[in-house]
This record gives sequence, structure tokens and C-alpha cells, in this order.
Amino acid sequence: MVKVKICGLRRPEDIEAANAAKPDFVGFIFVEGTKRYVAPDLAAKFRRDLAADIQTVGVFVNAPIEAIVAICQAGTIDLIQLHGEEDQAYIEQLKGQVDQDIIKSVAVGDELVVAPSQADYLLFDSLSPSRGGSGKVFDWQMVSAYQDKPFFLAGGLGVDNIEEALKVVRPYAVDASSSLETDGVKDPVKMQEFVAKIREVTHD
Repeated sequence: MVKVKICGLRRPEDIEAANAAKPDFVGFIFVEGTKRYVAPDLAAKFRRDLAADIQTVGVFVNAPIEAIVAICQAGTIDLIQLHGEEDQAYIEQLKGQVDQDIIKSVAVGDELVVAPSQADYLLFDSLSPSRGGSGKVFDWQMVSAYQDKPFFLAGGLGVDNIEEALKVVRPYAVDASSSLETDGVKDPVKMQEFVAKIREVTHD
């Protein structure tokens, strides 16, 4: 069964919608200045209101390690997603201070370049100036044979194309954000449909 992550939750209504849709993971974006930014204290409240069987992922871009450690120690997130230029030394230092598994994003453009990483998971996303959340799809064939680490597949995934994507790629999990929004906010119906569709096509 391919797992499902819905990223960019930032309102109480999003938490209610997630509790109804039941993805495996939800993502909180701790990147100030972005439209889906959530302050750590608000994310902590969301964690308390979220169903216990849904894991939380904190998304960071080149953040000070102590900032990530503080959010982890507060019990707000179950996994860490690094979406910047965090290198081997950074990940090694972070791993020495937290117990949470780490997801490292890999931007896929015209070619797939996967640097060695001590992260537990990778996340393949479309190359974009916004570092994810672009709603753009990349050529899934580029990661169809990748087997070195379990990975999340992201980049423009929604109800309309997820079945096609999963015929090409067999990821550990899929990750969606902008495609599950209407007028810039999470749409409960789209969230439910997305989770249900993945459960339907990967029920083996």
C-alpha cells in the first residue's frame, strides 16, 4: 500500500479535513515568508487536534539546526523534511540530536541527480524556484527505476493523474499540496478523493 502525505496544512479546518480523509502523513511548512507557513506554536496545537494515527512532517529550508531540534523536542512532528541545500554534514549533525526520521528532497529537472545522503527517505519533486508546491509534474520515468532508498513522489500530483503516476513509479508514499486546494486553501473534498483514489489503486 502506497502511503499518502498531504502537505501545507495551516488552518483548523485543514486539520478537520485531514482527520476525515485519513492520509498517513500531513505536512507543516516551517518556512517563513511562504504562503503555507505555520508558526511552531500553532503547529503544536494542530498536532494535538490531529488524529493520533496520522503522522506529522515538518518541512524546513536551510533552517538552523537548533530550530528543528526545538520543534522535534516539543513533540510537534514525527518526521523532518529538508527542502534546501542541507548537506551530509548538516544531516549527520541533525541526526545526532533528534530521533525523528529525515526526508531529503531532490529537485528533478531535465536529469535526475541524487547525491549521497544519510537521510532515511528521499522526496522527488519538480525543480522550481519555489522549492515545491509548484503544481508542476516531472517525467516520472526518470525515477521509475530508483530503488536505493524509499522515497516520496511529489510534484503536481492530484486525483486526475495519480493512477497514471503509480503505473510508472512505485514510491513509498505520494505527496500532494497545491492540487488539493481551491482558491488557495485546502479543499476537504479533494483531500478525501485523493486519499480514496490511492487506497483504491494500491490496495494490494
